[in-house]
Amino acid sequence: MDDSAVDFAVAAWREDGLWQVELLPPRTGESLEVLVNALRAQPGEGGVLGLVSVAEEFFLLVRVLGEEVHLLLSDVYAAEEWPLGNDALDRLGIPSPEEDESDDIQPGGDLRVVEDFGVGPVDIELLLEDAEMWPDEQLASIAARIGFGELFDATLEQLPD
Repeated sequence: MDDSAVDFAVAAWREDGLWQVELLPPRTGESLEVLVNALRAQPGEGGVLGLVSVAEEFFLLVRVLGEEVHLLLSDVYAAEEWPLGNDALDRLGIPSPEEDESDDIQPGGDLRVVEDFGVGPVDIELLLEDAEMWPDEQLASIAARIGFGELFDATLEQLPD
């Protein structure tokens, strides 16, 4: 995946009760393995979250809890066009979607990935159904609901134009 395909990759974790948010290098979006390894490098109470937007097409939300890895893809149809998305589809055991269904947005993975942070599956589904929101806006909404929205926004301001 070329660096331009990854809009951003962000890690978020709680340390001493406070949220920490860090911009990850675009290369962490080259593969799911590279991303998970980068997330495992962060200390985290309750695990580490990875929030990745790819080509303004879809997002991948990853939660690493020790050896456990939980994934949520915002759109399995858009994800299949990109190496990181294909890695996630493979990890989730989701076959390539049918061509004729590709206009529909279909999430894949664990809709409960951040439920213990107060954002349940119904919240995620409603957010993903909003066709007016871009993946970065959806991730910003999730970050705000969890409690690190301002840090997330400030971190994204570090991105080059």
